[in-house]
Amino acid sequence: MSTQEQSDTTTTSDHQSPDVVVVGAGTAGCYAAATVAHAGYDAVILERKTADEAGHIACGDALKGADSFPEAIPKSKLEPAFTNTGVDHGRFEIPQEDTVLEIPVPGELAVIDRWEYGRRIIDGAEDAGVDFHYDTVVKNVTQADDGRVTGVEAIRKGEPRTYEADIVIDAAGSLSILQDNVDFSESTFDTNVNYRHFCSAYREIVHVDEPVEWDDALVFKPTERAAGYLWYFPRTDTEINAGLGFQMTEEPMKLVDDLKRDLETRPEFEGAEVEDKLGAALPTRRPYDSAVHPGYMAVGDAAGHVNPTTGGGIAGAAYGGKYAADQAIEALETGDYSEDTFWKYNERVMDHFGARYAALDVYNILSTAVDVDDLMGLLAAMPGDKLAEALYSGSTDIGMKLKLEALIKSRGHWGTIWNLYQTKRCADDLLAHYEQYPTSPEGLASWQERRDELMEDVYETTGADPKY
Repeated sequence: MSTQEQSDTTTTSDHQSPDVVVVGAGTAGCYAAATVAHAGYDAVILERKTADEAGHIACGDALKGADSFPEAIPKSKLEPAFTNTGVDHGRFEIPQEDTVLEIPVPGELAVIDRWEYGRRIIDGAEDAGVDFHYDTVVKNVTQADDGRVTGVEAIRKGEPRTYEADIVIDAAGSLSILQDNVDFSESTFDTNVNYRHFCSAYREIVHVDEPVEWDDALVFKPTERAAGYLWYFPRTDTEINAGLGFQMTEEPMKLVDDLKRDLETRPEFEGAEVEDKLGAALPTRRPYDSAVHPGYMAVGDAAGHVNPTTGGGIAGAAYGGKYAADQAIEALETGDYSEDTFWKYNERVMDHFGARYAALDVYNILSTAVDVDDLMGLLAAMPGDKLAEALYSGSTDIGMKLKLEALIKSRGHWGTIWNLYQTKRCADDLLAHYEQYPTSPEGLASWQERRDELMEDVYETTGADPKY
């Protein structure tokens, strides 16, 4: 009998009291709960989907950092979901310049079957001792008089259920409903969040008769408007994840038509079969300044743990879940559920990937103020390895010889080049500031004040409207 079957037969009460409640059975939630369970504490994951549908989400299926995952769910458990480990670069199609740009991707890369991967992280968390409650929709968050979060209220299979816990971990995804219901007025938790900071994504799984020539690449192509981009990620040489991402300020159906038209005109997709159409939202913003509140932490998409230029969030979610769980364990051991106890989680996120993602967000801001044709012309002129550095590290350096070559190739886009150069300086300054992230909640306000001054420089340099 599976863990789920056991929990359904033995759990009949409408009131549960685990040590930790995790909302959401995605990457961040499963790694957080598995880490807590390995330490010997009771962890329950609440998942709104059925047991059969859990793990089935809209995703590009590309996984950067495939060589490194936290130990709570062994990588060996996940590897059968890695359907293509031969991808090693990005292929940027720039029709405005009649150019295809090949860009190397640093680190280990894979394309996965996201649903199979979702099942396997759930299995891994169950192996660690995590209890899953499916068909459970969280409706509210409970708080004590002092503001500390003490649990959640949910509906499970049509029946009300209360979960009282020492710690709630919010892994409920983008625009998490939990955050609408918590009073954060007495904590540092970042509430400067709105729908403009998010992107909508839509994808289809497409089967073709003949192997594609680019089965070792992640293919990107701009949509007809600057608001989005198309992608073609090969799960295998005949099974392609085809999708697009666009800012939530745009009309989705018009951009979905861009994907439809492109599929119809690409010869490799002639006669293709389409299945499994899904959409989702994801953050294209800097990580939350603070994702902690007494008794509560947010992880993964619910805390902005996504590379804002690529949309990649699996590896960050896994480590964010682990870092939050480590602080949850410390709190359970000491009985101290304050921000001070959880703060190390914020620090570890910023040190690992958060600072980099905040710097990368500067280029997203630039893209809202630059003509798409100028931007594509500039990209076509830049060296591929330097573009790769900019996309994944948040900074890059170009030697004089390469600068001159790019300058000659990009004649007509020199104003954009100057703008990009000035923006890069802003991004570098911001990255350096994030590397000085405060070591306690008391230091956050002054750190934010200086960060906001640096962001004013970003807006002035790029000409973009303020994002935050």
